[in-house]
Amino acid sequence: MTRAHVSFSDLRTAAYCPRKCYYQRTLPEEDREPPPEVEAIRALATRYTELLEAPADDFDCEPIAVSAIRYRDRLAATRRRLEAAGHWERLCDPDDRAVFAIGRHCRGIVHKVLGDPLEPVLISSGEPPDTGVWEPQSVHAVAAAKALSWQHGVRVERAWLEYPAYGVIRSLELTTRRTAQYRRALRTVRELDGPPARTTNRSKCEPCEFAAECGVKTRTLRSLLGI
Repeated sequence: MTRAHVSFSDLRTAAYCPRKCYYQRTLPEEDREPPPEVEAIRALATRYTELLEAPADDFDCEPIAVSAIRYRDRLAATRRRLEAAGHWERLCDPDDRAVFAIGRHCRGIVHKVLGDPLEPVLISSGEPPDTGVWEPQSVHAVAAAKALSWQHGVRVERAWLEYPAYGVIRSLELTTRRTAQYRRALRTVRELDGPPARTTNRSKCEPCEFAAECGVKTRTLRSLLGI
C-alpha cells in the first residue's frame, strides 16, 4: 500500500511549525484556500513589464508593499540582473502556469514552470528575507522541483522564488542541506497523529490563527505597551 501524497502547503507549514500544520490539516479544504489578497499579489508576477512602464500614480491601486518609486527601482534592478544572466524573459513568459504537479511523495500547484532547463517558480505574497529565502519556502521549492522531476523524468537542480509585492526574484540550488530539510518536513507530516510539542519560538505564535486552540500564551497589546 502506497502512502498518500503530502501537499506542498502541509510541507511548508510543517517546516515552519509542526503544531500549526496539525491544526491546519483539521480544516475543511475550502477553508485552506488563499484569501483574495494573496491572489492579487500573485497576479503581479504576470505583469512585470507593464509595472516597469507604469506611472507612479498607477501604483495607488496595486498590492505592493513598498513605495511606487522604491518598487520600480527594485524591479528594474531585478530585471537588469536577470537579463544579464539570461533568465528575465523566461520568468516573464514561462512555459506554463498554475501546473498541478504530482511527484513520488508530494503534490501541489507550481505557479510557473520554466523549460530548458526544467525549473519550478513559486510566488510568495510575503516579504523576502535579507538574503536567500525562508526555510519553509525552501522546503516548498524542493518539493515542487522533485514533483516536476518525477513527472518529466529529468533532473531539476534549481528553483525560483518570486516576491512580487517587493519586486524581488531569487533562485535557489537544490543542495544536500535543502533536500534534508525537505525530507525532515515530509517525515514530520507523515508522523502527525496528534498535536506535536509547541514551538519554543514564540514569535511564530503571535500571528498564528490557531494560537487560542493551541493554548499558547501570546503577549497582549497591553503587555506590549507595558500597561
